[in-house]
Amino acid sequence: MRSNRAASRASVSMAATLPMIAGALALGIPAAHAADGPARDTLAGTRPAWATAAADRGATVDGAQVRARVYLAGRDATGLAAYAKAVSDPGSAAYGKYLSARQAQARFGATAAQVAAVKSWLTAAGLKVTATTTHYVSVSGDVTAAERAFGTQLHNYAKGGRTYRAPAKTASAPASLDGAVLTVTGLDNAPHKAASKDQLPPPDAVFKNAGPFSSYYGSNVARTLPSAYGAKIPYAVRGYTGKQLRAAYGAGKRTGKGVRIAITDAYASPTIAFDAATYAKAHGDKAWKTGQLTQVLPAQYTRTEECGAAGWYGEETLDVEAVHAVAPDASVTYVGGASCYDDDLLDALSKIVDRHLADIVSNSWGDIEANQTPDLAAAYDQVFQFGAVEGIGFYFSSGDDGDEVAATGTKQVDTPANSAWVTAVGGTSLAVGKGDKYLWETGWGTEKASLSDDGKSWTGFPGAFTSGAGGGTSRTVPAPYYQKGVVPKALATANGKAGNRVVPDIAAIADPNTGFRVGQTQTFPDGVERYSEYRIGGTSLAAPVIAAVQALAQEARGGRAIGFANPAIYAKAGSRVYHDVTDHPTRASGLAVARVDFANGVDASEGLLTSVRGLGKDSSLSAVKGYDDVTGVGTPANGYVESYRRSPAGH
Repeated sequence: MRSNRAASRASVSMAATLPMIAGALALGIPAAHAADGPARDTLAGTRPAWATAAADRGATVDGAQVRARVYLAGRDATGLAAYAKAVSDPGSAAYGKYLSARQAQARFGATAAQVAAVKSWLTAAGLKVTATTTHYVSVSGDVTAAERAFGTQLHNYAKGGRTYRAPAKTASAPASLDGAVLTVTGLDNAPHKAASKDQLPPPDAVFKNAGPFSSYYGSNVARTLPSAYGAKIPYAVRGYTGKQLRAAYGAGKRTGKGVRIAITDAYASPTIAFDAATYAKAHGDKAWKTGQLTQVLPAQYTRTEECGAAGWYGEETLDVEAVHAVAPDASVTYVGGASCYDDDLLDALSKIVDRHLADIVSNSWGDIEANQTPDLAAAYDQVFQFGAVEGIGFYFSSGDDGDEVAATGTKQVDTPANSAWVTAVGGTSLAVGKGDKYLWETGWGTEKASLSDDGKSWTGFPGAFTSGAGGGTSRTVPAPYYQKGVVPKALATANGKAGNRVVPDIAAIADPNTGFRVGQTQTFPDGVERYSEYRIGGTSLAAPVIAAVQALAQEARGGRAIGFANPAIYAKAGSRVYHDVTDHPTRASGLAVARVDFANGVDASEGLLTSVRGLGKDSSLSAVKGYDDVTGVGTPANGYVESYRRSPAGH
């Protein structure tokens, strides 16, 4: 599942004006002059939408401490976005003409003079510079110094039942800096953190699936249980393995040899090497070679209790084992964030770009769009654009709560999957039959009903929505060029006539009821830590599966990097290289599986819980013919991997 162990922050809708602001920042458009004089340039999007007059609770105490990051725009922010587009577009003469990390920094990064000028401005205002990187300058100081530096007062505002600090007007920087500043984050102190879904069991408390199971879809029909949708239904699979997933998504003989994949999450599992090796041996995957799995970790971790650090171990385990199961010869580098907060996750992503640690990056974390501020969107997009010019593609899970209405009360997409510079990965329910034959997929959306006390019916059938692939139309990100002509107009214009970004782009297995088997060291009730296996899913399964498939595709094109893949993915839309997934792939009136769980999550001592799980029931979202906001253009079919061999000549 998508990581959400951390406490969720309050959900507040963005103002209607934000799409224009976010779009301007994402493309590196120079800031406008501030209304209060020509001496300063506004940093658009730095006053959050929730900082309204009605919510204002007065000025923040002058002595309160502020920690902020001033992100650097670099030499040519507009040129960076333009080059990132050109090298990613199969129809461009510059397609595939990537730069090295050093070349990208030399061409688009901040100059030494720009960094010095920014530091001089900040220190002159009374702030202390605490860190400097190629991307930002970190500072700390009191409110008075921050107000002096950024040309705005800081006030306290009511938000979601709590009070947080934020700028009373849009922050600004001296015009004499000549556009050297992209944005500033940290002036508001509302939590900015990624979340991991609670469905992921933490390694310090064992989780096991109860049986009976199917070994492949439909192999074990629950004949003693009530029918559903007019037919007897099969038990859920024990959990698909790499062999079954490789067959379903057309891996052929490709193994990802010579391709580097990076995975980002927060923290790091202390048993990942043992778990990954044990799992591979148990399921016939290739053994890990020396040096094939490496970790790049921060010097120290922070906010471990607040972020639920132990809960992220299972996320890393799922990602690593899923990637290796589908692309067993690919090199895997795990890059852990120091916490689940955006600043630390941005640092993890930046390490990959600055050191070019991989060409393909799988990311199974995120938050709702309402919690993203334009300043952070700009910082993320800049990293993604630098990645694109280097030939690095980022894949983000689209979310596990469908349209988010049940979870937040507001229909919205997730972030950073909403960025126009990443590939958003949606989810499906997958049926793999006997002999590893692909049968069908539906969009992932689950309705659950429990077995009645007398065992003769399903209570409240078909039951309530529990989870499903995230998707829908962004409120803040303009429609990217590559979606035009593929995404239906009704979806693109759902939040405005000009059209906005629609999520996802592509999809793969996600439903935990047709999920993937993982192996992880967990603590059992007797206090003993030992390896065990369980079935799991979520779009944080779909993201590493697609990342692994892309590694196979990169191998097919002779190892040449695919880079930011969306233009190529959409160029193939409607072709046979995709499974065109719908919610009704068979003639049955509905599809479902029976699932039996231990009441206590580990054994039958406290009883069993039996339920029916309906497939293809994703909140208000629907998987239909053609592009849809559950599965995007579809899932990889036979021919997808090899289609990357037929790239434009010379690229």
